[in-house]
Amino acid sequence: MSAANARSVPEIEFLPPATAVDAGVVATVTDLINGVYKTSEDGLWIEGSLRTTEAEVATLIRHGELAAATSEGVIVGSVRTHRLDAQVGEFGMLAAAPARRGLGIGRALVAFAEDWARRSGLASMQLEVLMPRDWTHPSKVFLTQWYERIGYRHIRTGALEETYPALAPLLATPCDFAVYRKDLSE
Repeated sequence: MSAANARSVPEIEFLPPATAVDAGVVATVTDLINGVYKTSEDGLWIEGSLRTTEAEVATLIRHGELAAATSEGVIVGSVRTHRLDAQVGEFGMLAAAPARRGLGIGRALVAFAEDWARRSGLASMQLEVLMPRDWTHPSKVFLTQWYERIGYRHIRTGALEETYPALAPLLATPCDFAVYRKDLSE
């Protein structure tokens, strides 16, 4: 791949609902998300825990909530978007292929999610970051600083076990989730 192609902006679009039955696409997106989160959340989950499943990814695709970034026909990133309420959208499952880190895929996916929210008439975009309660995780420090640089502000912290009780038994360490929000009118 030439340097020019490596730095080209990927094409990003919501995966068509019919793609939910394409086992190859569903497996590719699932593997990408799980691979990225395995590294970025190393030590937070009990060994063998996965961020998502093929069934969940297929459901998100079917509901029109999962977008993929492609470059030269290869899926290199993904992001989930959905409406929280009449004014707030949320993105999550942000993943960029590790081999393409630093090429702007994550930033392009966030911009895509924010554009979706604006087109949907939403005033702000939100995300949650899982954080260990008793220690500092280098990937989480990097991510929160990156989100802050692109305009997200910490608005609150919640106890994971209270909001997501089904996930608590899968944790290898006590965690909270930090909620970040960006005003989209800026």
